[in-house]
Amino acid sequence: MRILHTADWHLADRLGRIDRGDDLRRAVERVAAFCVQENVDVLLVAGDLFSELASAEALRDTVRHLQTVFSPFLRDGGTIVTLTGNHDKENFCQTLRLAMSLAAPIAGTPGELVPPGRLYLATEPSLIRLEDKASGVPIQFLLMPYPTPTRYLTTDADQRYQGLEEKNRLLMAAFTRALHDLRQGEFFSDDLPAVLAAHIGVRGSELPTLFRLSEQEDVLFSEADLPTGFAYVALGHIHRAQFLHGQTSVRYSGSIEKMDLGESSDHKGVVVFDIGPEGIQGEPRVLPMESTPVYEVTVLNPSEDIPRLRAKHPDAARDLVRIRCTYTAGRDNREEVLRELEEIFPRWYDRQITESGTLGPSLVVDTTRPHSFEETVRGYLEQELVNEDEPMRKAVLDRVETLMREMQL
Repeated sequence: MRILHTADWHLADRLGRIDRGDDLRRAVERVAAFCVQENVDVLLVAGDLFSELASAEALRDTVRHLQTVFSPFLRDGGTIVTLTGNHDKENFCQTLRLAMSLAAPIAGTPGELVPPGRLYLATEPSLIRLEDKASGVPIQFLLMPYPTPTRYLTTDADQRYQGLEEKNRLLMAAFTRALHDLRQGEFFSDDLPAVLAAHIGVRGSELPTLFRLSEQEDVLFSEADLPTGFAYVALGHIHRAQFLHGQTSVRYSGSIEKMDLGESSDHKGVVVFDIGPEGIQGEPRVLPMESTPVYEVTVLNPSEDIPRLRAKHPDAARDLVRIRCTYTAGRDNREEVLRELEEIFPRWYDRQITESGTLGPSLVVDTTRPHSFEETVRGYLEQELVNEDEPMRKAVLDRVETLMREMQL
C-alpha cells in the first residue's frame, strides 16, 4: 500500500486582508497530481483540513473543489483518510462526517475493514482498517484528532478544570488514555501493520512558531509520550517538515503552503511511503512543492527605496508581503508612496506607515506612556483610511474630532 502523508491544509484561510483560497486550491491540485503520479492508494491528511476563519460559503466552495479535484482519485479506488485538528471547526466537521456516513453507511465498529474509494474523517479517536490490494493484508489506521475539551474531556469532573495549566494536563492524560485504550483493545492487532496519525505538538521538534497559538495555550507532548511499534507515525500541527528523534518513519509532513511570515524560509512538500505485511518498506520520500513567497520589506527613504524594490521584485504580483514604510511629510507624497508600493506588491497583507518630520530627526514616541482614547482612535482611523482620497479622509477625521469634543463636554 502506498500512502501519501500530508497535513495542515487550512483551506479557505486568510492572511490579513488577503484571501488565501486560490493559493491553497493550487496546492491541493498539486497534491492530487502527486496521487496520480505516484500511484497512491491512501491520501492521509493529519489534521487541519479547513481554516477556522472560513465562512459557511467558503467552506461550501472548498468542499466542492475537493470533490472536483479528488473524484477521479476516489473513483479509481483511492481512499482519503483525515482527522480533525485544532483549526477545524468542530460543528462543521461533525456535520460533514455524519452526512458522509448517512450517504454511505458503515458499521462504525472500531477496527472495521472499511471499503476504499471514499473519504473518512475522524472527529474522535478512531481505528479503521484498509486492505492492502497487493497482499490482501489489512493495514490499521489509528486516528487521533487534536486534544480539545469537547473531544476528550467527556466527564463532568474533567470539565471542571481551573485554569489553562490544569486543562492542558487533563487533555494530555485523556489523549494518552484514549490512544492506549484503542491500542490495547480487542480490535487492535499486534500482528498487523499499523499507522498512527495524530494532530499534536511534540517537544523536541523544531517549533519556530505555533500557527495562531502560543506555547502556553497548546498541548505539547514529550518525545517519550509517542508510542513505539507503529510502522509509521504521521503527525500534523507543526508546519515545518521534519522527522523526530532520528526516525524517518516518525515525522511531520509540514503544511502544503507558507501560511505566514514565520514560514518564509520553510520548504514545503508531502511524504510518500510504502507499507506491507512486514511494515514500512524502504525509506519515506519527500516530494517538494512550490509555495507562495512570504516576506517583509522596509522603506526608510521612499525616493530611493521604491525604485530599488521595483527592480528587485519585478514579478511580485503573487507574493505575500508585509510593508514597513517611513515617509517624510513635506518631502514625500504619502498617497503616491502607497500607490507605488501597491503597484509592486498588490498582495500586501499588512502594512505600517510611519510619518517623520521634515525638521530634524524623526519624532520619537515615548512608548512607556499609554495612548489616550483620542490618540488610539486617530491612529486607527489613519491606518484604515490610507486608501481613501484626501477629501474623504478629511471629512471622516473632522467628523470624529467633532464627536470626541462633544463627548468631553
